[in-house]
Amino acid sequence: MTFVRLVEEHRDELTAHCYRMLGSFHDAEDAVQETFARAWQSRDRYEDRGALRAWLYRIATNRCLTMIEGRGRRRELPTDLTPGAAPVAETAWLGPYPGRRSVTVEQRDPAQRLVESEHLELAFVAALQRLPGRQRAVLLLREVLGYPAAEVADLLGTSVTAVNSALQRARRVVDALRPTGSQQVELSGLGDEKVRELARRYVTAWERGDVDAILAMLTDDARYSMPPLPQWYEGHDAIRQFLLDGPLSVRWRLVPTYANGQLAFGTYLWSPEASVFTAAALDVVALRDDRIAEVVSFLTPETLRMCGLRMQLDQDLDRDEESRSARGDESVGPRGL
Repeated sequence: MTFVRLVEEHRDELTAHCYRMLGSFHDAEDAVQETFARAWQSRDRYEDRGALRAWLYRIATNRCLTMIEGRGRRRELPTDLTPGAAPVAETAWLGPYPGRRSVTVEQRDPAQRLVESEHLELAFVAALQRLPGRQRAVLLLREVLGYPAAEVADLLGTSVTAVNSALQRARRVVDALRPTGSQQVELSGLGDEKVRELARRYVTAWERGDVDAILAMLTDDARYSMPPLPQWYEGHDAIRQFLLDGPLSVRWRLVPTYANGQLAFGTYLWSPEASVFTAAALDVVALRDDRIAEVVSFLTPETLRMCGLRMQLDQDLDRDEESRSARGDESVGPRGL
């Protein structure tokens, strides 16, 4: 097998790792491209083919650390801010990761895939962004990828003692910020049929502009945010007023999909001038039991393309065709409902 093919086998898992480090899918893709370029330049000096994966993670992690240091700001969600607070100037918002789950070459066991998907969920990745770069790297290399402390120390050019200390500090921060429940557990507990039914009801409520039906699907303490806008809303009263004041005054089409291992919806706004529905946002939702506890609506239409969705929908587009546009490989990348 050629060197290029050997390296390419690790693209998906490296992209997931860099996304966790950087909080941006586009930045992660850039980091992986740079990793491959550097690996190619150094291929003549690389001899231990059995350690290729660790070697690539060393390059990718250090590239991410350089990007974090150069960025000088962290990524976050609007709900990281107190209501009404202004964001830090030039805030870098956390972005979504396309697809239901990412499967690595070596992690094909269902339990391992579940753990990996949990580590792509928005809440976990948002918590990671609160950590200094090296603590972030240690936590991911030790607890997500399963490297022993001695190997992580070698990868990062530090000591085992420093690795263990960084891991303890990182765990305290992340455990305090991430929710107790996993979206993978919520989705599995509901089962595919109930998830599809929930998605269908949510789509119908939005397309009918039925605010009461939408609110009935939300938990009492539900939160709604729309990065890059800093404002966010919590509870039925605040969300009702927000929906009636703006979003529900226009026509929408929604297409179910997945992002960050979570249920998501591509949203399309009616354009009277073009007589089509145009891509507006990717709504990533967090479930609690059979209701929606949070909606993060990423107001960046290009994210729909990342999930394999169209940028426009005809008014009379058949729902079966619409679902096919969202469907991809179940194990890697976007997956329709």
